[in-house]
Amino acid sequence: MNRHVDAVRWTPAGYTLPVFAAVNPEAIRTGAVERATVVIAGGGLTGLTLAADLASRGIKAIVVDDDDTIGVRGAASRGMVWSQKTLEVMDRLGIADRMIGKGVIWSVGRTLTGNDVVYQFDRGEQKLSRQPAFVNLQQFYLEWYLVERIAELGGVDLRWKNKVVAIRQSEHKVTLDVTADEGSYAIEADWVVDATGANSPIRTLMQLNTNPARHVDRWCICDVRCVDLSVPERWTWVEAPFNGGRAVWQHMMADNVWRLDYQLDPESDPADAADPETSMARVRSHLGPAVSFDLVWTGPWEYRTQVLDRFRVGRLLFAGDAAHVMSPFGARGGNSGIQDADNLGWKLGLVIAGKAKAGLLDTYDEERRAAAIENIMVTAQTSRFLAPQSPFERRLRKALLTLAQHHAFAQAMVNTGRLSLPNRYAPSTVILEGGGAALPNVMLHDQSGKAVGLSDVMRDLRLAGLALYIPRPGHDPSRAAIAGIGGEGLPYVVKTLDMGAGAERCAYQDRGEHLTQLTGATLGDAILVRPDLYCAGVLRAPSAACVEGALSTVMGFTA
Repeated sequence: MNRHVDAVRWTPAGYTLPVFAAVNPEAIRTGAVERATVVIAGGGLTGLTLAADLASRGIKAIVVDDDDTIGVRGAASRGMVWSQKTLEVMDRLGIADRMIGKGVIWSVGRTLTGNDVVYQFDRGEQKLSRQPAFVNLQQFYLEWYLVERIAELGGVDLRWKNKVVAIRQSEHKVTLDVTADEGSYAIEADWVVDATGANSPIRTLMQLNTNPARHVDRWCICDVRCVDLSVPERWTWVEAPFNGGRAVWQHMMADNVWRLDYQLDPESDPADAADPETSMARVRSHLGPAVSFDLVWTGPWEYRTQVLDRFRVGRLLFAGDAAHVMSPFGARGGNSGIQDADNLGWKLGLVIAGKAKAGLLDTYDEERRAAAIENIMVTAQTSRFLAPQSPFERRLRKALLTLAQHHAFAQAMVNTGRLSLPNRYAPSTVILEGGGAALPNVMLHDQSGKAVGLSDVMRDLRLAGLALYIPRPGHDPSRAAIAGIGGEGLPYVVKTLDMGAGAERCAYQDRGEHLTQLTGATLGDAILVRPDLYCAGVLRAPSAACVEGALSTVMGFTA
């Protein structure tokens, strides 16, 4: 395997991506039924993220994928905007620095109509995370980094050119029939995760309802390589004069490649619109005659929405586009799949390790299905703004764009894609009072004074949930009892946190008081932090028994 992804070859016809050797398991020859703890179907973005997450927790898994490469062969046409939350996940998995080093960091977005900027934002302002607000990087790079990281971590059997063709489920196992180049075989697994994407064959085999809806709006991607431009910002034209008054997105990616998305005339033929000569003319109209560029890839796209009724069906779990599909507005598709894996990984890891009841996996369904529905609603609103469905909606949009040039209230209503943010989770059996919000990867300092991110702390703890107890300065009668909770094989631990009040011998210092500001915690309180960097609750002046009981609850712990 090439361990230097940055040397990937670019040609005017696109990228040359790796081809992985097809895997033909021994079971094909022997006829034996394989046994596995967990099988992940789909070696794309979501499946690879989950595999790396499980590997980081010491959980062995088999990944089967019917292809032999990453991304889309020869194309840069998939996801490319990775949000802060995704970068925090990848930091815990050990590849965020590679993404940041290769990709384009940005935080500023501008919305235009004609040549006028009607709205702009800067997500970098008052940022608390150690990771940037956004990095633009072609999806195949991220998948390639994950493949290499999985190899480094070990414990994952990546099987290229292996396809699931049948599935049977009982109370205690899931049986998969798999075909490979040299024959067929069967796997009996304790758990199966379907991450095979929007056209999931497993979902079809199970005859599950996807609640589909298709939109009439059509677009065309033109990825171009251009060294004459250098604007690491997101520019969106609601009404672009160089595209017939229709919308355009412009993003800078790695390798001086630009993602240009053009909204099409609804009466046009998408296949004709993606013709290379037509695409070259469209880009030339956009960039002007003086800018030199090469067309890397072009292709039409349209979008649909779908969401399963349940993301857990017995011992079968669905993640990423296999569970939900949304329009790409706001970069919520790929980022959402990564957050699915982030939510599922620690829960499945605890269940497999025998440290949590299987019912903990129902909270994956509850939390991530609600997140998918929210993301679909948000992107649907963008769809209506960018493609008005009536003369009234078009007049309303025109009025908002005019008002937005002078009035803040109208700027907030200009909707060209609400960019991906981690969803807030509702109160539940594992989200207590004060919890539900994602915590950024804030910088703390350990007892030696070394700066560490919150994700570093959680990575070191592996499967553990965390309570950060904020002791009172001086004599704190609760400190010793609370600080001694957890560890020694338990799935949770308590660490002490100095919020700037001068408490001594604390495990960590929050010199900027960021966690206390984010959660409202104060002296004598405890902040419950989940492995996915979500706040599970804030305990007010708790006893040791209260802290231990709360940690046990939110971790689904089985004594």
